[in-house]
Amino acid sequence: MTSYYIIIGISMLVSWWVSSRLKSKFEHYSQVHLRNGLSGKEVAEKMLSDNGIHNVQVISVPGQLTDHYNPENKTVNLSEAVYMQRNAAAAAVAAHECGHAVQHAVGYSMLQLRSKLVPVVSISSNLMQFVIMGGIILMAMSGNRILLFAGVIMFALTTLFAFVTLPVEYDASNRAMKWLKDTGTVTSEEYVGVQDSLKWAARTYLVAALGSLAQLLYFASLLMGGRRD
Repeated sequence: MTSYYIIIGISMLVSWWVSSRLKSKFEHYSQVHLRNGLSGKEVAEKMLSDNGIHNVQVISVPGQLTDHYNPENKTVNLSEAVYMQRNAAAAAVAAHECGHAVQHAVGYSMLQLRSKLVPVVSISSNLMQFVIMGGIILMAMSGNRILLFAGVIMFALTTLFAFVTLPVEYDASNRAMKWLKDTGTVTSEEYVGVQDSLKWAARTYLVAALGSLAQLLYFASLLMGGRRD
């Protein structure tokens, strides 16, 4: 299992570094106040309106980094700081979440695929670690690989979900940046902050997907009879 712990260690280290950079970027661009004086809430409402979306509500939710779009009740949920603040970082987050609302409205295929995967992935993510560990023990004791095979399939589904998430997140950011730039909602200086913030936010998803793939390949190697140390 040494190789597995090395993979986990590297993944955690890279994830920590990217998350730290993201936090630093958002703190920096939180000091770049929007010349137009719009709050995150107002940026979100303007983007929704400009895209002809009038049935989505922008609401405030507690916590930090809790921003998300909920397609079930059609709400753009912004953390308290993003909802109220009037800076480049808040504009970036608000517009990004509205990018998901636009995806939903136009029927963006990758968002639809991710939504279909959610129920299956939810079950798999809760069980796969137990199934994989049980499968490794069973294979070591008797050579039976059926349980480990089931665990690898579950892990593969979560990895697939992580990679399907990538185009969804990048597309939402691209929609946000295009709208902010084309409408002149942010100045050129503010746009640099928006672009940099969203770039680092997207990298958190990329690191998660690559980390998941590395773990999947390790477990697959065990299944196919690779070394276990």
